[in-house]
Amino acid sequence: MHSNEIRNKNQVIILAGATGELGHQIAQHLLQRGATVRALVRRGSASSQINFLCKQGASILKVDYNDVSELTQACSGGACVVSALSGLQDVLIGVQTRLLQAAVEAGVPRFIPSDYSIDYTKLPPGLNRNLDLRRAFGERLDKAPIAATSILNGMFTDLLTGQAPLVQFGLNRIIYWGNPDQPLDFTTIQDTAAFTAAAALDPATPRYLRIAGQVATIRELQQAASEATGEPFGLLRVGGLGFLKTMITVTRTLFPQPTEVFPAWQGMQYLHNMLSGQPKLEPLDNDRYPAIRWTPVRDVLATRSTETKQARVNEFTDTYSG
Repeated sequence: MHSNEIRNKNQVIILAGATGELGHQIAQHLLQRGATVRALVRRGSASSQINFLCKQGASILKVDYNDVSELTQACSGGACVVSALSGLQDVLIGVQTRLLQAAVEAGVPRFIPSDYSIDYTKLPPGLNRNLDLRRAFGERLDKAPIAATSILNGMFTDLLTGQAPLVQFGLNRIIYWGNPDQPLDFTTIQDTAAFTAAAALDPATPRYLRIAGQVATIRELQQAASEATGEPFGLLRVGGLGFLKTMITVTRTLFPQPTEVFPAWQGMQYLHNMLSGQPKLEPLDNDRYPAIRWTPVRDVLATRSTETKQARVNEFTDTYSG
């Protein structure tokens, strides 16, 4: 076990974005590790997660994210500020910059930004809007007098059962573009949260920590889906990466959705980046906190398979009951 995992319990961790799914799970893992969690919540927020976090033992502090002096007071006494905020420029650059300024003014020694992505440091600017925002904030963070650590986790494995179109359960196909043997990084939200909590309590973290619950190719996704569902899955190659790039351009032109954090074309950009192999995470830091047990892709897909089968049973029962 990493020596800092136990030694740095009971520290005050300032958590922004605790009402989101990732932030909420980071809070729970911090509390499980014995940390004192001070969750910053936007004033006026009525999320059901707030009461749950209170019951779990977190301290809830409602703040105005536009007020640096108020944020500075909120950060006072913190050992690390962890951001799990989600948004576009106004949040990832605007709010996070004010939060960073507050952390520095309050004397907080460490800051973990809301990155949680593929390795954007290996990509040139202009290939991915959301990653460009992370890069821009990272440049500000590097100039600040505070120790910074970014957690890079590839794609959230959870997306394979919903938003990410790679696993087509209805067709029993894995659809892809480009090379089916390109290694891809996947980490569940739960595992990313567990690792982030451990890193927040570890004062010796480097600038970047790279993790992957499982590294899998398209062919290995095919095998995982087949094992998870008990049904054979095939591969469906839609085209090369050039064709996917054209699809992104067309989709963004027809459906720009500039105020959406994750419009369809943004997800396609992310897939294009991953399938290109450029932002592959290496070396991995999975062994830094040995107590964490990584969730394989198959287990996540099996959960979706079980839910689908139960839905079919319920539909059959509703149709023929009575």
